[in-house]
Amino acid sequence: MSAPIILVPGFWLGAWAWDDVVTALRADGHDVTALTLPGLESLESDRTSVTLADHVDAICDAVRASDEPVVLAVHSAAGSAGYVASDRVADRIASMVYVDSGPATGPLEPHMTADELPLPSPEELAAEENLDGLSEEQLETFRARAIPEPGAILREAPTFSNDARLDVPTTVICTGFSSEQVKQAVEEGYAWLGGFKELRNVTWIDLPTSHWPMWSRPRELATVLSDVARAAASDPSDD
Repeated sequence: MSAPIILVPGFWLGAWAWDDVVTALRADGHDVTALTLPGLESLESDRTSVTLADHVDAICDAVRASDEPVVLAVHSAAGSAGYVASDRVADRIASMVYVDSGPATGPLEPHMTADELPLPSPEELAAEENLDGLSEEQLETFRARAIPEPGAILREAPTFSNDARLDVPTTVICTGFSSEQVKQAVEEGYAWLGGFKELRNVTWIDLPTSHWPMWSRPRELATVLSDVARAAASDPSDD
């Protein structure tokens, strides 16, 4: 047995970004749903009115649609909406997984004024993120399919009201940076990692590769998610 798995991609991505991981997990017998968040459906989508609350609502709706508590895996900057979702529907989440991500407690970019954030140039992306293990073909696909991120997602601050989120079992999969580097960043006070100072049940896993492990190490990522889902289903605290 295993808990259902919901996969949420980070900036510029839709459900398609998880295709290789979804295939591996379903082959292993898991119930898996990958999400495309509001505003990320297509280039033609209206992003000017999409808010952080819209992303949170989309995640919460997917969680509530499951007949049983889920494993909610969020990638990169989706950690912000994912952490708020864990506050809203803590009783429906068997386990949280942050994939090169973190439980943000403040705005990702408070000074963001534009309506949307496009994918950076190849040079800027290489300077900002770990691309280890990504092929040129994968990067070309990324650029061809990337959708600008709604600007409000970066400038809005998450809000919380339910301390039950603090006890949700949490796994952190560190890819672009090691777990030791991420823990150091937590101590330095980065808002996108702020929740790690308050969560009470955190497991750290190192999977050295790119910031997009669903492309550079999909089988290994699927194995970690599979283990979490099976452990979540057998956890007596979920009964």
